[in-house]
Amino acid sequence: MGNKNTAKNKKEQSSKILRNILMIVLVTLMLTTAVILVIAKFNNVNVIDTVKEMTQQLPFVKTEEEADEKQNDGILENRVIELQAEIHEKEAEVNQLQQQLDTSGDENEALLLEQERLLAEIEELKLASDSTKQQQSEIIKTFEQMSAKSAAPVITKMSDAEALQILSSLKADRLAAILEKMTPEEAAKYTSMMTN
Repeated sequence: MGNKNTAKNKKEQSSKILRNILMIVLVTLMLTTAVILVIAKFNNVNVIDTVKEMTQQLPFVKTEEEADEKQNDGILENRVIELQAEIHEKEAEVNQLQQQLDTSGDENEALLLEQERLLAEIEELKLASDSTKQQQSEIIKTFEQMSAKSAAPVITKMSDAEALQILSSLKADRLAAILEKMTPEEAAKYTSMMTN
């Protein structure tokens, strides 16, 4: 048992010595730090700024500013890429709209040309219609002046449409006289056509 006590005492003594050494080192460090801070204060040196500057000069320490700059650069780079993509998209839309506008312009030109052609054709048809009406009016006058005996055979030789047009335009007494000079079958045919 004696051995255990001496071993225990030796252990306690070595731990006390270690504690005392640590205390001395700690107290020395604290006193040294205090003295350095007092000297720095008298020399108007800002210790915190000086420590920051020293740490910034270390190659393995990144400053917050550098980190922020890199982060901002990354954000700006991403935004530039987004904006460029948006510009390309808008340019494509503008090109598509320009093509639609060009197509619409071409279609409008074609429609205007077609409209002009149709208006010219209508004018020609009006002129032709006026001419035809004048010719028809002259033909009808001629048939009104002809004798019924002469007019009946001429009408029967015409197409049904022409004959019907002339017969429909004649006065009732003149029509009756011409129908009398036709065969009963022909007179019935033209009468039937005029009533339909």
